[in-house]
Amino acid sequence: MTELKTFLPKRMRNRHLFLLDAASLVAAPIIAFAVRFEDFAWLGQNLRMVLPYIFLAGPFRLAVFYNFGMYRRLWRQASIGELRQILFAGGAAAVIAAAIGLWFLPAAQITPSRVPFSVVFIDAFLTTAAIALPRLLVRTMRVKNRRRRRDDPGRPALIVGAGDTAKLVAKELIANPHLGFEPIGFVDDDPMKQNHMLLELPIMGTLSAIKPIVEQHGVSELIIAMPSAHGDVVRKVVRAGLDCGIPTLTVPSLPELISAKTNGTSLREVEIQDLLRREPVETDLAAVAELATGETVLITGAGGSIGSELCRQIARLAPSRLVLLGHGENSIFDVLHELTADFPDIAMMPVIADVRDRKRVAATFRVYKPHAVFHAAAHKHVPLMEENVIEAITNNVFGTLNMVDAALEAGCEHFVLISTDKAVRPTSVMGATKRIAELIVQRAATKHERNFVSVRFGNVLGSRGSVVPTFLRQIRSGGPVTVTHPEMQRYFMTIPEAVQLVLQAGALGRGGEVFLLDMGEPIRIVDIATDLIRLSGLTVGADIEIRFTGMRPGEKLYEEMFFSAENVLTTDHPKVLRARNGILPEGVMRRIEALIDAAQAEHPDDELRQLLRTLVPDFHPHPTPSIVSADADGKEITVKDTPAKEAPALRA
Repeated sequence: MTELKTFLPKRMRNRHLFLLDAASLVAAPIIAFAVRFEDFAWLGQNLRMVLPYIFLAGPFRLAVFYNFGMYRRLWRQASIGELRQILFAGGAAAVIAAAIGLWFLPAAQITPSRVPFSVVFIDAFLTTAAIALPRLLVRTMRVKNRRRRRDDPGRPALIVGAGDTAKLVAKELIANPHLGFEPIGFVDDDPMKQNHMLLELPIMGTLSAIKPIVEQHGVSELIIAMPSAHGDVVRKVVRAGLDCGIPTLTVPSLPELISAKTNGTSLREVEIQDLLRREPVETDLAAVAELATGETVLITGAGGSIGSELCRQIARLAPSRLVLLGHGENSIFDVLHELTADFPDIAMMPVIADVRDRKRVAATFRVYKPHAVFHAAAHKHVPLMEENVIEAITNNVFGTLNMVDAALEAGCEHFVLISTDKAVRPTSVMGATKRIAELIVQRAATKHERNFVSVRFGNVLGSRGSVVPTFLRQIRSGGPVTVTHPEMQRYFMTIPEAVQLVLQAGALGRGGEVFLLDMGEPIRIVDIATDLIRLSGLTVGADIEIRFTGMRPGEKLYEEMFFSAENVLTTDHPKVLRARNGILPEGVMRRIEALIDAAQAEHPDDELRQLLRTLVPDFHPHPTPSIVSADADGKEITVKDTPAKEAPALRA
């Protein structure tokens, strides 16, 4: 038994509760006896039963409360867990009191008879209530006092969603007045939640009722508390907020929570990624873990947008060693320090190298002997590669050949090439070179029976040089936001979502396949520009102009994910498709080597393009259509080959 000195009030955090419990353990049995015999005079006539029961059971019950942690908790922060602990402590104390009153006292002949059952029962109930009441009052009064102490009531906020996340957000806002929000209620489309209360706040209606609720209650902020909400839902809420002239905040999305980039109640502004949310990607972690857990994994382009996210997600699979290969020392330095801080138990090996340096690449593979390779290093900017054909060929084609040959020589089991939808019927040099890179991987897989695959997907939101950072930079500078063509469409994914599916495809590969990621529906670029302008609190046309500049060399209006000649099949994962290419043309490697030799010899661009066509017969420039279409508001616009007028000034 715990030594007596541990029960002294000076040893306890909640001394006032200890004294209050001690008084309650005297009062509760007295009241129980009085209720049982309906006469306080009976107590004075039977002190020989009453006093031993009170003064023997009392200390034992205090000991039980102490060991259940009743004096070591912050009751101002109490929740369901603490209430459960109170009930357990009350139940244990009741058992001890019953044993003393019903068995020990008469057995030891301390009392002439046992304590009545009804007294023991009433005493147990009163004691549990007596220890629970002051603790729950402390918790309740804390919330009420916080609300009462608000000098500034804060901005009225309507919380969208009425689930667990919404409850956490509301509690945080109530508990922290300095955040400047006063939650007034919730909206949720679940009919079972309508006309109910949550945290003493009403569920005021469905999402379609946001506008009248905002107008009626003077709401100044919408807070989306649904981390797994689909993009359509987020767009609906944001549109309602914009129509009412109020901003919208959101909790992190599910991929952000999974990536542990933030906690579930931190609020941020709605971003374009939120408007494009899809159903969360479910990853077969067991299959993906076979690629990395306990193995050496090499990632090229490790400092880039896709490469660095590959590093993060693979590091969570606990590889024994992660080799970070990249050409830019600064980007490798940044990702290295991030990973060593977050994953100190994994050996991180930075390698500064150019994938075109065949000897350096081969030496790296001989030293580290990776089990799996993710080849993300590539030149990806379409207009730039139209003007730098040699660079596109030597980096995307020769670099991939070097990586594949080194992987074969080192006995690498898995190789995943990050490809692009621009490799399908390419109209650009970049797309044609990535298609040839796919052929190199396919040939190695079929000839050497290795799990070498390519993964083809579209644009990635937020990657370097992509449309979103470009548009945001133009908006900050006052516009105009430049879009090449009003009907330009692209497939989009977020970086974490794309990388999850790349890992899944790598695990599904058996050799030679080209995997296609389900990118959802294509999105018009002008719609993204419009959404970004509105999310910035500005109006298209009045504040920021959208200017159509004409399609650039190598671009096409629509991207495709596979050739018609490819045999597209489903896989075990609903968001990954498999395209098994036809038989490789005879002499393909000889022609690839001729292309590389010509590029290294700096042959003219026209000659190099002709060599690309011999390898990729579908490669041809796409005719540029005239730019006549409808703008975001449905009005017809025509952009002529004349200098555009000055962009309108940005209004605050």
